[in-house]
Amino acid sequence: MTTQNTQIYHERQKLQFCLIHTLNNLFQKKGEFTRAGLNEISEKLVLQETDKKKWTPLSVLFKPHHNAITGNYDINVLMAALEGKGKTVIWHDRRNGASTIDLDGPEDDLMGIVLNISVKKYGGIWSSRHWLSVRKIGGVWYNLDSDLVSPEAFKSTDEVRGFLDYMIGHGGEILLVMNDKQ
Repeated sequence: MTTQNTQIYHERQKLQFCLIHTLNNLFQKKGEFTRAGLNEISEKLVLQETDKKKWTPLSVLFKPHHNAITGNYDINVLMAALEGKGKTVIWHDRRNGASTIDLDGPEDDLMGIVLNISVKKYGGIWSSRHWLSVRKIGGVWYNLDSDLVSPEAFKSTDEVRGFLDYMIGHGGEILLVMNDKQ
């Protein structure tokens, strides 16, 4: 169980920079990932692509891997950012549900879980995708979603599994962030 002195780092949502907030919340460190850093990763990914898209005036704003103004980074940026920090990302097979994820294993194996979920805002007239992270800190699992006012502790691993299964059932994607073994 966590002690009273455990401080949980939590960034709040701004524009569509949920991937930045998700990664910083996952790593529990302010500024571990920045807009400039993720933009640089996005640009490198474009240079590595073999299928170059035709440039249009909108290309200045709508980049292949993110929106230049609001953020809204894609999975390729997430994968490259985490691999750059020595992490391995495993896309969880949604057909298996959350029961196959080892939530009770040592914290040095599974760093945390990143989810990409569907969200609707403004009375359902606008829909998009949202990144969030779930991490075990001091023996307790926390929902570190940047849309929350503060982190929310789960009561048990069964509650975490129920949350993950609910998200899977509503179109969510689950990515396991593993610490690389040296």
